Amino acid sequence: MGARIRSRLTDWTVLGPLVAVVALLLSWGRELPLPLVIVVALCLAAAVLAAVHHAEVVAHRIGEPFGSLVLAVAVTVIEVALIVTLMADGNGKSATLARDTVFAAVMITCNGILGVSLLVGALRHRVAVFNAEGAGAALATVATLATLSLVLPAFTTSRPGPEFSPAQLAFAGVASLVLYGLFVAMQTYRHRDYFLPVKQGADEHAEPPSSGAAWFSLVFLVIALVAVVGDAKVVSPAIEAGVDNAGLPHAVVGVVIALLVLLPETLAALRAALRDRIQTSLNLALGSAMASIGLTIPAIAVATIWLPGPLVLGLGSTHLVLLALTVVTGVLTVVPGRATPLQGGVHLVLFASFLFLAVNP
Repeated sequence: MGARIRSRLTDWTVLGPLVAVVALLLSWGRELPLPLVIVVALCLAAAVLAAVHHAEVVAHRIGEPFGSLVLAVAVTVIEVALIVTLMADGNGKSATLARDTVFAAVMITCNGILGVSLLVGALRHRVAVFNAEGAGAALATVATLATLSLVLPAFTTSRPGPEFSPAQLAFAGVASLVLYGLFVAMQTYRHRDYFLPVKQGADEHAEPPSSGAAWFSLVFLVIALVAVVGDAKVVSPAIEAGVDNAGLPHAVVGVVIALLVLLPETLAALRAALRDRIQTSLNLALGSAMASIGLTIPAIAVATIWLPGPLVLGLGSTHLVLLALTVVTGVLTVVPGRATPLQGGVHLVLFASFLFLAVNP
């Protein structure tokens, strides 16, 4: 038993998150030179890989769709805490931080993660097969949450500009929580079979890890995710300086940080697609988008009680077009329950369009 514990504690999936947390503690709130920024970035990468490993251990123990839900919610809760912390600084650029972060998360998950999963799965297994009922329900929830929280503020008239009034923001927060809660209840209890992989891989028949191993991995999953989000915040000043020196819009910083924060879901979804578990990939992608909106907006609604400055949530015209095209394309993708490399390529082109327009608006 002692040898097993020592072996587990010296494993890279344990040392990686611990080293990343140490790097976070030593570098938090400091201006780092480029060599140390590179070291922190390497620690972040190690924490991402460890998070994917521990998420898969937990998922194997508790089964789908709980495994995908644990990873999505854990990342989002930490991300929300980071957003609120940054907004509390009260600088002039924090008014659009929540909107930019949430919209970037939606584009990354619904086009980037979903697109690469479908493309890789279809190329490797000829056709990517998934449950249309579950994917359709998830996409409908994401579209409704995004419309209530990011589209309507651009058209309401109670406040000048793309802002909600306090009553409207409270309603959006409650509606987001209700929708997210209903979806989780359906996903985990009433219609769980809609979110299970259509095909069972070899790992389905492998012996699941023990309860102790699963709890151990859950603890280190949280540690790894804290390290990922924290180290992303630490390297963000270097990213911001690079963006400013390159003459790029400030919104690019939020996109880069969102990409770093969502790396664990991206790698986990890609690994699931390689094993022909496309439904797991969709659970991760759409579940992360849903959690990002459904948990961020209520948290921001509460935080505005003490946060200074305005809160801009309404999207601009370019982003409204991208969101509408993403929803329409997503519906056409999930309705058949099958996808070829073409569908994956379409979503990746949409994601590339989002990245290009972020750099060149």
